[in-house]
Amino acid sequence: MDEVKLHYDVSAYDFTRAGEASGKLKRSLKELGFSPEVTRNVAISVYEAEINMVIHADGGVIDASITPECITVVLADKGPGIPNVELAMKAGYSTAPENVRSLGFGAGMGLPNIKKYTDEMNIDTVIGEGTTITLKIYNK
Repeated sequence: MDEVKLHYDVSAYDFTRAGEASGKLKRSLKELGFSPEVTRNVAISVYEAEINMVIHADGGVIDASITPECITVVLADKGPGIPNVELAMKAGYSTAPENVRSLGFGAGMGLPNIKKYTDEMNIDTVIGEGTTITLKIYNK
């Protein structure tokens, strides 16, 4: 298999479409023959990051690069940035507004779950500009 590149746009506050990109990526990985475990790890981590984009940012993009050895996903948003990444990584910490929490989102498990289901995770954030998260999941 040659490298496969996929691109998805994510809209801010669009909870009716939230999760579409991660779902499409999951289907693509299944079609490409990745194991259920690798596919699940990618789907969970990208879903969590996608939901964070919908909740906290003014939209963004998801770019996936798939090779037989590794799935690399870059999620870049235009948003407020993350003031304290260390605090945001703590399970249960959330800055989601109450209206989002009433929809069942914003429990503060997004970033911890992303870290749990990826082999590598890097967060680059600039206050007032946005956040880019790079994820790597190796095909073991």
